[in-house]
Amino acid sequence: MTDSRNPLLYQLNTRVYLRELSTHLGRAATLDDVPDELLDWLAAQGFDWLYLLGVWQTGLAALHMSLTHPGLNEEYRHSLPDFRTEDVCGSCFAITGYSVHNALGGAEALQRLRRRLAQRNIRLMLDFISNHTAPDHPWVQTHPEYYIQGHPLDLESQPLNYTQIESRGRSRVFAYGRDPYFPGWADTLQLDYSNPQTVAAMQTELLRAAAHCDGLRCDMAMLVLPDVFERTWGRPAHPFWPAAIRQVKAAFPGFVFMAEVYWDLEAALLDVGFDYTYDKRLYDYLRDGQVQAARTHLRAEPAYLEHMVHFLENHDEQRAASVFTPEMHRAAAVATFFVPGMRFFHQGQLEGRKVRISVHLQRGPHEPVDPELNAFYQELLAALRQPIFTAGAWQLLKSVDAATGLPHPALLAYGWSRSGGEQAVVVVNYTPQPSRGLVQLPWRASGTWLPTVTVGGPAVTALPVGNQLEVDLPPWGAWVAAHTA
Repeated sequence: MTDSRNPLLYQLNTRVYLRELSTHLGRAATLDDVPDELLDWLAAQGFDWLYLLGVWQTGLAALHMSLTHPGLNEEYRHSLPDFRTEDVCGSCFAITGYSVHNALGGAEALQRLRRRLAQRNIRLMLDFISNHTAPDHPWVQTHPEYYIQGHPLDLESQPLNYTQIESRGRSRVFAYGRDPYFPGWADTLQLDYSNPQTVAAMQTELLRAAAHCDGLRCDMAMLVLPDVFERTWGRPAHPFWPAAIRQVKAAFPGFVFMAEVYWDLEAALLDVGFDYTYDKRLYDYLRDGQVQAARTHLRAEPAYLEHMVHFLENHDEQRAASVFTPEMHRAAAVATFFVPGMRFFHQGQLEGRKVRISVHLQRGPHEPVDPELNAFYQELLAALRQPIFTAGAWQLLKSVDAATGLPHPALLAYGWSRSGGEQAVVVVNYTPQPSRGLVQLPWRASGTWLPTVTVGGPAVTALPVGNQLEVDLPPWGAWVAAHTA
């Protein structure tokens, strides 16, 4: 398989997609029914990875919670005006084991799909949930010692963090899985990483999951770091990730680990062996219009940014088309996806869908395609397929205000280069006002520059002069151009 230094990943909500497919087929669809046309489209768009959300086996306990939780039911009705109880399937992060869900066709169907992807040089990514399991996972009965257990007083004083379950002939109090800042997830139980047997068992589970795919997106990966675990649960934890990742990579050379991570713990996860971590900071800064903070964030070493996963939406975040205005959305996309690292696109993002679908649901609402946004994303993806943006060298460029000569407060500018004299420039005006500025180039800008992405239409002007680029950009305007010296 080919490997890009800056790969493109497409996330598909498996259960929602197959439910839609079932409607068209008139029968229950499995992974065998994923059409070659979709896989051909992914390959043509330049995607290196397909991330299938929600393929593992789930149980009745999580489904019951999803059906009865008042807050979740309110969310369902908000996103699905014609909501029906059969739309609920239970969270795909409350699993009973790392076997492919029977309703999806099982392991054989997944492996057939994986082979079809491989024929198109597309790798398969799945989820791994290190922090917790479903309440009806077999371990609850066979190995209750693998979980954090409490006392009746804990249940009485913290009913949002504990539950009572019959296990091995007696009633036990188990902790819900959680992070230290929010109440527990009531459809999960917390694994105990202070128990070395739990660590060993989860290493085996990681190997089992890895056998099905080429990479794993590890849910809330920072929660089992020893210091985070001890801060949350008040007990020392055994390290999990370093040995577990080494074991998988020894068994499956070239395997890739991606961490969902927050709280500025990205470097910590890279240090224990992850290949990529979420870049939530860049997303937050762009969502909030903090261009200076975004620029400061991007001053990190390019080699570090290459291990970040850049996105505008995913199954946890609100839809980009609902968060950003149309003009801001395009500017944010240019500012995000022309940074080195993994480029993460979510099902429905290219079409401009606005309704976030809960991970407890297997159906989403019908939404019309936004043709202008879709055309923009086609232009963006075509540019990202160019070798200079997949394998070139990146740097953050300085820009100054054309009138004052001071650092420009609104512009984000990047330079890309490859051996042979190929160069590219990306400039984004990330404000609702017009901006004129001078971008300082690391090379002399002679010859003809060919724009590949333009946001703002005829109002965008960019004139290379010597080792500077004179730009005049409308509100939320952007200009991406390539050049061969």
